[in-house]
Amino acid sequence: MNTTSPRGAVADLSNPFSSSYDLGNTAIFACKADPRFHYCLYVPPEVRDGVAVDLLVAVHGSSRDSFLEFRNGFAPFGRWNRVAVLCPVFPIGVRGDGARHGYKYMQEGDIRYDRVLLSMVAEVSEKYRQDWRKFAMFGFSGGGHFTHRFAILHPKSLWAASIGSPGSVTLLDSTRDWWVGIRDLPERFGIHFDREALAAVPVQMIVGDADLETWEITHKPDGPHWMDGANDAGQNRPERIQALARAFEAAGVKVQLELMPGVSHERAKAVPRAQDFLANVLSTMRSR
Repeated sequence: MNTTSPRGAVADLSNPFSSSYDLGNTAIFACKADPRFHYCLYVPPEVRDGVAVDLLVAVHGSSRDSFLEFRNGFAPFGRWNRVAVLCPVFPIGVRGDGARHGYKYMQEGDIRYDRVLLSMVAEVSEKYRQDWRKFAMFGFSGGGHFTHRFAILHPKSLWAASIGSPGSVTLLDSTRDWWVGIRDLPERFGIHFDREALAAVPVQMIVGDADLETWEITHKPDGPHWMDGANDAGQNRPERIQALARAFEAAGVKVQLELMPGVSHERAKAVPRAQDFLANVLSTMRSR
């Protein structure tokens, strides 16, 4: 049975993703598992015909406004590379306390942001009838926080990770607790660090060599995420991402580290580099 949608398109009610809200640049949806969180997508039109596509998750930064910029910016890449793009939205103050940074550290009160993201992926996998048990992830700034920590916790869920300009990093230090290190992963998250699985993930790290502002990333003893060692990875973003790269490489990860010359904290300039990296990973992955 066909009917006309409010936007004038013909929708097939037997097909849960035939609406113009569900293909191409989609509407914004509440996550069924936790409606406090939302997401939008770019979905290549060929999924309507049952064509298998891959998935990229693109994670916003602290201002949250980049989720649409990333969705729209990655849409042409997704169209020509058969990749859907999922952009989660983790609002400020979801617990009513105005907290801004919880999603970056994976846990905030009773919220596990890694599980929220996995719930979104499961939801859209079912909706679009795709096998997205593995996906790629890109994040810049606050999204770079999220991406590298998600990779540490869930490497088996990723076919690639592109980590852009995180303000603070979690090193693979088994002598320090989360978030500076990984000693207490089993107690905190019920997860044991899987070095071999992480080593199997192609990883890109991107930062501008002029991304030197420190006012937002220097932890102080009265700050909400202060702990001993919070600033030990370096003073600025280039120093900290290079420390992260060394830590990942010591664990056997092949890291493609890119310092963008003359670039400050500019997310738009990271997106094309991430696209090139992901296209190369896709080409290798699909040729196997």
